[in-house]
Amino acid sequence: MRSSQEGVTISDMPPKPDPDEMVRRSLSNIKHKFLVMSGKGGVGKTSTSVNLAIALSKKGYKVGLMDVDIHGPDVPRMLGLEGMLTLGGNQKLQPKRYSENLYAVSIESLMPNKDDAIIWRGPVKHSAIKQFIGDVEWGHLDFLIIDSPPGTGDEPLTVAQLIKDAQAIIVTTPQEVALADIRKSINFCRTVKMKIFGLIENMSGFECPHCGKMLDLFGMGGGEKTAEIAGIPFLGKIPFDPKMVLCGDSGTSYLDANKDTSVSKAFEEVADRMSKLLT
Repeated sequence: MRSSQEGVTISDMPPKPDPDEMVRRSLSNIKHKFLVMSGKGGVGKTSTSVNLAIALSKKGYKVGLMDVDIHGPDVPRMLGLEGMLTLGGNQKLQPKRYSENLYAVSIESLMPNKDDAIIWRGPVKHSAIKQFIGDVEWGHLDFLIIDSPPGTGDEPLTVAQLIKDAQAIIVTTPQEVALADIRKSINFCRTVKMKIFGLIENMSGFECPHCGKMLDLFGMGGGEKTAEIAGIPFLGKIPFDPKMVLCGDSGTSYLDANKDTSVSKAFEEVADRMSKLLT
């Protein structure tokens, strides 16, 4: 096993007694857990997870961001986090620090070569996500945001099984092909008895920088209508902004660089709704 000053891989982690108990202890110190999910890829699920986590942390809350997208982990790059996770004195993994209030864990931070493909079946992914919870020194958190891959497969199912009180935030874009998959996500949550906190319509219109007219690149209003039909809360619309892509690629905070945009205000409004759970 490597020292706490060196990077560690999953194979370096020492055996732990009673992993189920470790998961229970870790979760008992976390007040609210949210699974950010989507039925379709490319809808901005990870950018939503990252910016909600940053928005909550900027309000003074202690926030953990757990990336369970095993095959396509993007959270470290979007947060500008580098290096591998290390072991603390208690032999637990130390999450990567983004700010005083925000810490993150991702499978990418356990990979010596970031470009290696992860070819795992369901049971191995289940075990890894279990370690992300029980073997990580999360401490006391107000919120744990869990970024999952698209679809209703192993990763969201594992979260539903391990974190019984997790609530889902479902992300969609307005066009029908995305909404059809989102309806499957809604039915997934109902099947596994996961409470749905609400639905976010992402990439909802684009404000022309020349004339100020709102352009419906992917349509508009489909997410709100779907939420109404399904009887779940609608959390708001987040417009499309090319600067979101630039910030994600460079690992910088969109909310810090673009404080007064409609996108930042939309994320802050959703964070306000989440923070009301603590009152």
